[in-house]
Amino acid sequence: MGSDDTLEKTWAALPLATYQAGETILSDGLKTGQVLILKNGEVAVLKNSAVLARVDQPGAVFGELAALLDQPHTADVRALQDSQFHVADAALLEKDLIAVLHVARILARRLVAANNGLVELKNKIETGPSAGTLRAVLANMEEILTAGGASRET
Repeated sequence: MGSDDTLEKTWAALPLATYQAGETILSDGLKTGQVLILKNGEVAVLKNSAVLARVDQPGAVFGELAALLDQPHTADVRALQDSQFHVADAALLEKDLIAVLHVARILARRLVAANNGLVELKNKIETGPSAGTLRAVLANMEEILTAGGASRET
């Protein structure tokens, strides 16, 4: 059995939570200790009411940084359509090697993409880009650093 099969079994054993379109799933500044794995639906990640990312990929993980760092969430997550999540507590990341490896891979991909975005931004600044170009690069980096692309496998 591969690690993907084991991960799917881990997620399937977790309780499910359902949120209706428009409901807030995680709130900026609130400490829940929960890690949510999208089963189906679509959500938006927001900071100060600005949409940073829209996510509809099953397996996308939310709340992992707050859980790992034992801190409050740093953004709101809101259901754009009726959505279901597997709900884990932070303890799962301490005891389940497959789950923590999955989260570590997500975070590693985000870090690589953010580094690439910083290099792109630096190059754009040095060539004297327009404000619109800089905004586009920054928006891409915001999406990368939030849940956008959170479950993309390479």
